[in-house]
Amino acid sequence: MENNRNFFITIALSVLILTLWQVFYMNPRMEQQRETARIEQQRAEAQKKEAGGGANSGAAGTPAPAPGAIPNAPGAESATPQNLEQALAATTRVKIDTLSLSGSINLTGARLDDLKLKHYTETVDKNSPEIQLLNPEPLPNGYFAEIGFVGDSNVGTLPGPKTVWNVDGNATLSLSTPVTLTFTNDKGLVFKRTFSVDNDYMFTVSDTVQNTGGAAVSLFNYGRVARFDKPAVASTYVLHEGLIGVTGSEGLQEHKYAAIEKDKQYKPGKSTDGWLGITDKYWAVTLIPSEKQPFQPNYSYVDINNALRHSYQSDYMTDAITVAPGQSTTVETEIFAGAKEVAKVNAYAQDRNIRLFDRLIDWGWFIWITKPMFYLIDTLYKFFGNFGLAILATTVIVKAIFFPLANKSYASMANMKKVQPKMLEIREKYADDKMKQQQAMMELYKTEKINPLAGCWPVALQIPVFFSLYKVLYITIEMRHAPFFGWIHDLAAPDPTSLFNLFGLLPFAAPAFLPHMGAWAVVMGITMFLQMRMNPAPPDPTQAAVFTWMPVIFTFMMGSFPAGLVIYWAWNNLLSILQQGVIMKRQGAKIELWDNLAALFRKKPSPAE
Repeated sequence: MENNRNFFITIALSVLILTLWQVFYMNPRMEQQRETARIEQQRAEAQKKEAGGGANSGAAGTPAPAPGAIPNAPGAESATPQNLEQALAATTRVKIDTLSLSGSINLTGARLDDLKLKHYTETVDKNSPEIQLLNPEPLPNGYFAEIGFVGDSNVGTLPGPKTVWNVDGNATLSLSTPVTLTFTNDKGLVFKRTFSVDNDYMFTVSDTVQNTGGAAVSLFNYGRVARFDKPAVASTYVLHEGLIGVTGSEGLQEHKYAAIEKDKQYKPGKSTDGWLGITDKYWAVTLIPSEKQPFQPNYSYVDINNALRHSYQSDYMTDAITVAPGQSTTVETEIFAGAKEVAKVNAYAQDRNIRLFDRLIDWGWFIWITKPMFYLIDTLYKFFGNFGLAILATTVIVKAIFFPLANKSYASMANMKKVQPKMLEIREKYADDKMKQQQAMMELYKTEKINPLAGCWPVALQIPVFFSLYKVLYITIEMRHAPFFGWIHDLAAPDPTSLFNLFGLLPFAAPAFLPHMGAWAVVMGITMFLQMRMNPAPPDPTQAAVFTWMPVIFTFMMGSFPAGLVIYWAWNNLLSILQQGVIMKRQGAKIELWDNLAALFRKKPSPAE
């Protein structure tokens, strides 16, 4: 039994250590190496282009798109040194004002490139700035969504990145007032684009093309989401940030920023439904093309102007759309731009029949446990009005669900404590014959009806619950800036206090080089220590050392985890102590907690010489 327990403990610790090593050391190191390699590549390419006398310089600007080609390099040779207000003032715009959004549509290109989220601020301070999701192209953090048309030269100038549209009537986009833009080209094509928006985050763009000329024309509708930067804080392995889409037979496609930088482009097969765009931890901008026309999705990374700037882009292009003389056709595209709120994303998926749109939220491979975990916590939140209390209640419910199995497990552990004298006799009797020792042990387990692996089940069952809660806390925006009580103002962020300044009692901030260890991490470590002291001290010195130092190691490791997860672990440990104590008392087994604690303060006899 002890060997099996050691085996499981070793596996659990190894997984935790490797995970933390990957997250906190290898990932930042690899990111730094990739950034260094990228800079070197940029320098080499720039030198190569300078040596070539600028022969390839046309690729860095905004060439006229070839027939059927989507504009890829978004057009700005470099980021213009100006602020948001200056960038917005440089173009004519149509105001956006809804319950959830504010911003403007750029009439140059009819782009969504200025969008704020009214219900979300940058920090827990309610007076901090609202989240600026989209920004004009000239800014270093330019980020926009654009719909346009391309085609052969015989169709004339088509609406694209440089097209200046005219406003027809109302100049403010809101729930009750859509906005219509118009553009007429030199070949008699009249384009009428109508923007409408709901009270959340979904825009509908309806493009009507009327052919007033004398010949039929063929053109291609495209859409793209492009950005010039990426999140300042690299995400962990448990979360996808970057290019994303669900199209064709490939289904869900996820391309992290680093991956698309390496691959440059990924073009899956054509599709007749689905969506694609760019997602961050809490926000996303996606395009949902019309199902009337098959379209070609595409994901790409482009160096602009001798690699001085970079563009990440998700785009699509429809098959040719033919408009006969005197006729018109309409193409409708939906644009989601906002917060990835679970209820609203699910509603869009169901009400608008958007395939797998709920996967915009990265539930991960274990969606079958992660999603139910969120719904349980969210339901309890609606009852208690506090996500921290909802997490505590969730812990109690999970404990209750697994109570029968845990009861058997702790009962078996209690029985093992009662037969420990017999186990010691067997070890002494067959000290030189491990085979007979194991056979005698198994016979003892069979006679006393003991499961030697029973003690591992409580820990094993806690691992998937722990991971699913960590995932929910990390990915769902509902947990962002969710307060608990006291000093915890954001359950999705680490405990802001630190042991190294006595949790704020000393008048200085804890040095950055020290590991982060807040008050709740210390509470968690204490409860873990007490839980492990419920059992007799292991006879094996190595195992005893592992059990002694494990709470200390976990305290340091958990210090940087979300406070909600640390609170869950501490509360779970406390419930486990109470549960184990009740079961052991019922089984007549001795509770070793007080003896083990007292033993820590006894003077140990010196070893015999």
